[in-house]
Amino acid sequence: MLFLTELITALDDFAWGWWTMALLLGTGVFLSARTGFVQFRRFGYAMRNTLGRAFRRGEAGKGEITPFQAMTTALAGTVGTGNITGVTSAIFVGGPGAVFWLWLSALFGMATKYAEVTLAVRYRERDAKGDWVGGSMYYITRGLGQNWDWLAGVFCVFGCIAAFGIGNTTQVDSIATSVGIAIDAFGGDFQGAAFGRVAVGAAVAVFVALVLFGGIKRIGSVTEKLVPFMALLYMAAALAVILGNPGQLGRVFGLIFSGAFRPKAALGGAVGVTLTQTIRQGFARGIFSNEAGLGSAPMAHAATSERDPVNQGLYGIFEVFMDSVVICTLTALALLCGLFGQGVEPGWGSAAGSEMVVRAFSSVFGTRFSALIVAAGLSFFALSTILSWALYGTRCFQFLFGVKAVRGYQIVFLAVLVAGSTLGLDLAWKLGDALNGLMAIPNLVGLLALSGVVVKLTRDHFS
Repeated sequence: MLFLTELITALDDFAWGWWTMALLLGTGVFLSARTGFVQFRRFGYAMRNTLGRAFRRGEAGKGEITPFQAMTTALAGTVGTGNITGVTSAIFVGGPGAVFWLWLSALFGMATKYAEVTLAVRYRERDAKGDWVGGSMYYITRGLGQNWDWLAGVFCVFGCIAAFGIGNTTQVDSIATSVGIAIDAFGGDFQGAAFGRVAVGAAVAVFVALVLFGGIKRIGSVTEKLVPFMALLYMAAALAVILGNPGQLGRVFGLIFSGAFRPKAALGGAVGVTLTQTIRQGFARGIFSNEAGLGSAPMAHAATSERDPVNQGLYGIFEVFMDSVVICTLTALALLCGLFGQGVEPGWGSAAGSEMVVRAFSSVFGTRFSALIVAAGLSFFALSTILSWALYGTRCFQFLFGVKAVRGYQIVFLAVLVAGSTLGLDLAWKLGDALNGLMAIPNLVGLLALSGVVVKLTRDHFS
């Protein structure tokens, strides 16, 4: 076990080293420049054609879903526990300045995800069941040629396995833990009852089975209702905390901008917080949260009924904006305003999780109701992530072994959900993170090699 722990830790450090984040950010900068900074110049156009169309009833044929459903399916995987616990950890370890670098990674990540989604629709194909399938593996093989099949295969191997970590065991554990926090806050003793965690895992597995076995149409139908509901619920609660501590906003923004470049000075010489740590935390958590460059979300967008690749690519811009610029920012502001409003000075340089979010929210809602709100937010976010990653793992497995082999993979995925509710998950988090990072490498190769296609499609669309 010690050897396994050291091996997975080393793999995680390698997969998410400076070079990986530099490659992800560099790809975003490169694609931004090549597309004429489409995420900035066409931002209004993108919002009108994504958020502005959110409440229009769309039509989708056999084996496809509406553009909005495709976006909510991708957003279900993107908006997850990282928006709460990930942001909290980044701020405590790297200081408030980490939020600035999270914003920066998101601004360029918009171009990366725009390119991913555009290529996914451009190079998708129908499978044996008549469903639209696409993603990184398809634009690598169809865009770069058969000599690159091996790279698409590597991407899918990492994706199949990563789905069990980042999209399965870690998420169901978050749901079970969140339910336990809420029950314990009202006088229960859930945390000490192993049966309760198994029951939660079984309930999640049944729900996921009912959705997953219904195919892409049922997944799209569920996420278009679940994602807006969970996002609005959490955003409203976070806004209430911010507005309930209005006198702290000036200090919080001051710490974000000053701490981005001089964290020790901003935090009074906080031990363990360096500029390097601040930048790394901001970039890493931003990338973990919005998944721009990892190659996961394009698999959902490829199922859209939209025929114009650029029109669907605009949802990639909106997706990163909503995830990182809106939801992550609300978490950061609510966390800091709520804590400062109660006179709590965080212990900078050490990790923290959802318990600090509960404490911050208690400044407005009280401890019990805050625990309930955070538990609901984490549970909905984790559940939506499971649905999306069940689809992503299925698509990767299908690419490797064909449509007929998919049901076996899905049954194993559901069984692991039940087991994952009771396991110790430090290693699962690290392994999932490592495989996510390794997924990014073949995806970024495809994006950079096919950037000319993205440029041409963009130019043709806007001309």
